[in-house]
Amino acid sequence: MNIKNKKIFLITGTSKGIGKSIALYYLSNDNNIVIGCSRSKKTIKKSNYYHYQIDLSVDKGVDDLIIKIKKDFEHIDILINNAGIASMNHLLLTTSDKVNDILNVNLKSVINLTRDASKMMKKSKYARIINISTIASHLNLEGESVYVSSKAAIEAFTRVIAKELYPLGITVNTIGPGPVKTDLTKNLPEPKIKKLLSQLSSQEFTTPKDIINVLDFYIKEESRLVTGQTIYLN
Repeated sequence: MNIKNKKIFLITGTSKGIGKSIALYYLSNDNNIVIGCSRSKKTIKKSNYYHYQIDLSVDKGVDDLIIKIKKDFEHIDILINNAGIASMNHLLLTTSDKVNDILNVNLKSVINLTRDASKMMKKSKYARIINISTIASHLNLEGESVYVSSKAAIEAFTRVIAKELYPLGITVNTIGPGPVKTDLTKNLPEPKIKKLLSQLSSQEFTTPKDIINVLDFYIKEESRLVTGQTIYLN
């Protein structure tokens, strides 16, 4: 595989939704290679796309992914931690199993993958880690206490590891999108959606293009001093 002068992306949760939109955008540039992963099978057919069907919520999933990537690629330039799950339930209606699922996917897998991927990113000319959070953590949105807590933890994680990884040439930032029209929001009652949108300055849905706009800003070489930040799409 000829990867010389190619920018290599690792994006989680690429089978659908935001992750798939992000992957397709960066795949449109032939100088990019995108490594994607999800619990589901491959849904993107591009010659510069490589997919691994893996469950990142378990430690072995992260270990297996990194082992497979190392066999084919010498380094990673951009890591986008996009995969996540939510539970739109009151705390009193949230089971222990659901709490564990949310924390394992949204927090534990991000920490483990970031740690292991960072070791492959040290070989990059300049490297970027971008985590996907949510505007809900900024709004302290009721009815999503566990989900919001997991994402707030990611934002704190971003601020700390930005200091730890900058000496290695790696910047770390977060994006907090507003609600996006995905399978998750389609199943929400209309009054809940209206209430959520009413708390935003724009009172509009976030689109994948809005998220990609911030990704491009974080990724460009001129953003070398932008690290430890969270930009909310409000």
